[in-house]
Amino acid sequence: MRAGRMLVGIMLAGLALPGCQTQRPAATVSFSASEAAFIKRSGTGIVTGHAFRTRANGAVVNAAGEVIRLIPATAYARERFTQLYAGRKFLPVARYPAQDAVDPAYTEHTRTVKSEANGRFAFEGVAPGTYYLTAQVVWGDDPSSLQGGSVYDVVTLTGRETRPVDVILSGN
Repeated sequence: MRAGRMLVGIMLAGLALPGCQTQRPAATVSFSASEAAFIKRSGTGIVTGHAFRTRANGAVVNAAGEVIRLIPATAYARERFTQLYAGRKFLPVARYPAQDAVDPAYTEHTRTVKSEANGRFAFEGVAPGTYYLTAQVVWGDDPSSLQGGSVYDVVTLTGRETRPVDVILSGN
């Protein structure tokens, strides 16, 4: 299972894996560092959550030790999520894009944390804004038969929150 998880761990911003099957259309929107700059500001917001996926047999698979990404919801990010997820909040591992050239500044304008063994995570000091949260939840021993995929949700912080904003990343 470790080899398969490491392969999938190559995903950039929780959205791409070289060597898989589908092609993503070319971007029509350029990344704007100024539009994403709010992610680099300090804030008082706290985003907590649980990342998991439920298997067909009902068993829950937590995103144990996986990278959770906080991505500013810029025009560039919105286009990427629209193209990749096609209106859903789950992208099966079998549909990860074969190639996904990403503007390096896009990656520089994200924050990451590792989830705990139970799939829980927390981002502290988050500035007001709208963000995508992504995680991958993948299982299986053989890279050719991996199951699960990438999940995401959207969260907005106003700067007036008095308690953590809790997000469930399950793909539903």
